[in-house]
Amino acid sequence: MARRSKSNAETTRSQLLSAAKTLFEKQGYAETSLADICKAAGTTKGALFHHFGNKEALFREVWENLQEELDLEARKQAKAARSRTDPYAAFLAGCKVYLNYTTRPDYQQIVLIDGPSVLGEVGWYESDHYLGNQNVDAAVRWIVKKGLISGDRIDPLVVMLRSALNGAGFSISRGTPGVTAESVFEAFERLVRSLR
Repeated sequence: MARRSKSNAETTRSQLLSAAKTLFEKQGYAETSLADICKAAGTTKGALFHHFGNKEALFREVWENLQEELDLEARKQAKAARSRTDPYAAFLAGCKVYLNYTTRPDYQQIVLIDGPSVLGEVGWYESDHYLGNQNVDAAVRWIVKKGLISGDRIDPLVVMLRSALNGAGFSISRGTPGVTAESVFEAFERLVRSLR
């Protein structure tokens, strides 16, 4: 019986996350009510509060799930792009995945539009830093190891490259004229390959 209850609880939790993600993407955080989420998930507010505590906690988990999905895909593509002759290839492949994500309506609305206002600027930055910093750091260290960048520049370059990617993501999501995932990637690749 306990196993079945645990399975039911996991199903309910998964349904709440799925319903919330869909509604946050289509309606935005502010316009999505707990009642909307519960109705779409086919469950009660009591179940929502049991699993998440409040709407913000539910949003945070949806936000983190999207970021982790991006991270897994970026790592997969970076691994596939590893090259003995091009030390930049893996990093750039991961960056391309990020830029492509910034064109997705779910990522735009949840991570880039609602994320900063719901999590707060500091909360958004800290969560994004935790999830994204290690990948950029590892990439820069690899390029340093290959002798293409000076080792005394690692920390500032990691901050600058992450900031450039985040800034590009916000511009893409706002539909800034002339700024597309493709145009940013082309400019970013030139920038990265010129670093010394």
